[in-house]
Amino acid sequence: MSDANFQDLGRFVSYATKQFNLPLLGGCLADRRVAPEIPSRAVGLSLLLGEVVHCPSLLQLEQETGQPQWQRLVGYPHPISDDTFAYASDRMDPDQLRRGCVYINRMLKRGKSLERNKVQGLLVVSIDANEQFCTDHRCCDDCLNREVVCKDAKGGEFKKVQYYHKQVYAQLSGTHISVILDFEPLRQGEEECGAALRMLRRIRRMYGARFFDVVVVDSWYSNGPFLKTVVEELGWPVVAVLKQERFEVYQETMALGRDQKAGVVERDGRQVEIWDVRALRFSDSYPGPVRTVRTVEKWTEHTRKGNERQEVEKEQNWIWVVAGDLDAFGGEVIRDIGHLRWRIENNAFGELTQHWNLTHCAHHQPVAVVALLWIKIMAFTLFHAFAILHGKHVRAGRATLQELRERILRSLLCGPPVLCFSG
Repeated sequence: MSDANFQDLGRFVSYATKQFNLPLLGGCLADRRVAPEIPSRAVGLSLLLGEVVHCPSLLQLEQETGQPQWQRLVGYPHPISDDTFAYASDRMDPDQLRRGCVYINRMLKRGKSLERNKVQGLLVVSIDANEQFCTDHRCCDDCLNREVVCKDAKGGEFKKVQYYHKQVYAQLSGTHISVILDFEPLRQGEEECGAALRMLRRIRRMYGARFFDVVVVDSWYSNGPFLKTVVEELGWPVVAVLKQERFEVYQETMALGRDQKAGVVERDGRQVEIWDVRALRFSDSYPGPVRTVRTVEKWTEHTRKGNERQEVEKEQNWIWVVAGDLDAFGGEVIRDIGHLRWRIENNAFGELTQHWNLTHCAHHQPVAVVALLWIKIMAFTLFHAFAILHGKHVRAGRATLQELRERILRSLLCGPPVLCFSG
C-alpha cells in the first residue's frame, strides 16, 4: 500500500497540534517524579496516545512503546515499562489534567464547534453518575463500600462487602459532538447530589456562568435542596425528570392536565402530546414556582420475528419539572432538552465502556485512578473532535469511529514518519 493509506496518525497529530497546541497541552501531563530518567512528557503522551489507539492495559502499552514510530512521536528512543507508567500516574496532578481538558473544551466552543448542539439557542449539560471497578477486595483508600446479598452454590443467601468507585459526570450534550466538562468522585456515605453540587460549583469557577445555559438531570436530583442551589446560587435553570408520584407537584400535574388540551408535535418520527402546567409549588425546601411538562409519545417500531416483519406500537410517558427561567421556551423545547439526558449514557458511559475500557482500572491507586481517567477523557475528546469535526471518512460514512482508531494504529505501525510533538 502507498503512504496515503497510512496517513491517519499524521492527520490526527496535525489536527491536535493546530487546533489545541498539542505540544503545549502535553505540559499538563507532567508528574512529580524527582529527576526522572524518562521525561514526564514522553510518559504522559504515551498514555494519551495509548488511549487513542486502544491499548487495553499498561503492559500492552509497554509493548507499543517499543515501536520506532512511537518513540519518534513522543521524543524518547526506548521502550517505557508498565511499572514506569503506574509509578508516574500515581504522581500526576489531577487538577492540572482537568485544566487541560477545560482548555480543550474552551477551544472547541471558541471555534464554534458546539453551535450545532444548541436547542433553540441553549447549550445543555447533562449530569449523571457512573460506577466502576466493582470488586470484593478493597484496592485503595478511596474505594467505596456497601453490603450486598448474594447466593451460594446451594441457593442460600449470604451478605458480603463490595468495593467500588463512582463518579458524577457533567457532559455538554448535543446531536453533533458531546464533550465531558468535568467529573467528581463520590465520597463514602455521600449521595450523588452532594458530589454533583461540588462539581457544578467548580465548573462555574473554571468555565464561567455562561459556558452553557441549562442543566438536565435524572429523577434522583429532583429534590428541593439541589434545585435551590443550582437555580439560586449557581444561576442555571434545571430540567429534571419527575417520577415521584408521592410529590404534590406530580399529583397536581396529572390533575390539571385532565382539564387542559394537549398540544401535538412531531419529533423524530414520534407523535408527541404535550401538557404544559406552570406556576406550581414544588416543596418546602424549594417553594419557588416551578413548571411541569408532561408528554405522551407514540410511535411504530418495526421488528422482525423469524421471517415475518412486524409493526409494534410503542408509547412512553414523561414528566419534567422545570426550575428557573425557561418561560420563553415552549413545552416541545423542554421535551427536547429532557431527552438530551440520555446522551450522557450513550455517548459517554456507553461509548467509554464498550470501546475505551472505562471499566478497566490500569493502576488502582487513589491519584492514579483519577489521573488516568482524565487522560482517557482528554484522548476521548481529542479523538472525537478529530473524527467528527475534521475526519472526512467518518462524516462521509466510509469509516466508523472504531475503524478510524484502528487506522491510526496501523499508520503508527506502518506509516511514514511523524514529527515528534513533545517539544
